Order: sequence, then C-alpha cells, then structure tokens
Amino acid sequence: MAEGTVTVAEVETAFQKFAVHGDTKATGKEMTGKNFVKLCKDCKVIDGKNVTSTDVDIVFSKVKAKTARVITFEQFKQAMTELAPKRFKGKGQEEALQLVYGLIAGKEPTNVGVTKVAKAAAVDRLTDTTKFTGSHKERFDESGKGKGKVGREDVPDGSGYVGAYKGQGSYDSKVKQDE
Repeated sequence: MAEGTVTVAEVETAFQKFAVHGDTKATGKEMTGKNFVKLCKDCKVIDGKNVTSTDVDIVFSKVKAKTARVITFEQFKQAMTELAPKRFKGKGQEEALQLVYGLIAGKEPTNVGVTKVAKAAAVDRLTDTTKFTGSHKERFDESGKGKGKVGREDVPDGSGYVGAYKGQGSYDSKVKQDE
C-alpha cells in the first residue's frame, strides 16, 4: 500500500463510531443523515467553501435508497466518492477520495456542545438554604440538611390545645387547685 493511503477498515471503524453516536439502538451498520452530517463536520469534510452541509445533505439523499432514512457503509463510500472531488478541487478522483478518507480515518464523534452541568452562581444562590425565608426556612436544619416530612407537613398535635396557647399543659394543675 502506498504511503498516506488509508485502509477501508479504518474508515469503516470511524463510520461505525459515528453511526452509533447519539443513538442507543444503532448497530453501526447504517448511518442517519444527522450523523452523516456530523461525521462530515467533525472530520472537516464540510469546509464551508467547497463543501457545505447542504451539499452533504444532497449527496446523502442521492445515495440512500428511496424509502430509506439511513445509508450503509457501501452507500457511504459512494457518497464520499461524490464529495471528495468537491472538497479537494484539482485532485484526481482517487487521490481526492484518499484525502477524504484520511480526514475520516481514526476519528470519533467529538462531543462539541454537549451540555455541561452548569453549576452557575444562580443555581448556587437558589439552592443555598441559608438564604431561604418564610415557611421554606422551616424545611431545613442549621446545617442546610432537609428535615423531610417534618419540615413539610403540619404534624397534628392531639393535645386539644390551640396552637399558640401559652398555658398548654397547665389544665390539670388548675383543676386540682379549684377543687
């Protein structure tokens, strides 16, 4: 094999990695249009000048079966054969294809823009129990740990006294005095 050529197996490995990206049910045998565009973006097949995401979409539609929504690796190679001369203008078909495969081989889906857990100041403020006021304050102890059900529900007091009565528990002593 000549210097700088990439084996089809290497490209197929990359194809499989992108094919299963973001899809738990994917087998890696077929690729959706979304993942095809992602592969083209991540591997810099789309350069914004010669090849745009529109071109990639058109080629995807062209190579897939009429009713299918996915392409196989064979169709993928066909798509790359179409995109390669556009991406590397002035190069021969084979050379351009090798260059495109060179871009793809060994690549994996990059997680660009994957949602990071934002622990921003706003979230910290909202979850800081020391700043809680009113009835919400009652739901946490001094350490900021939740009290559970006690902090949430009014637990009925079966003593028979009204809530704010100060002389609670003094009934028996009063009755006994009067006798």
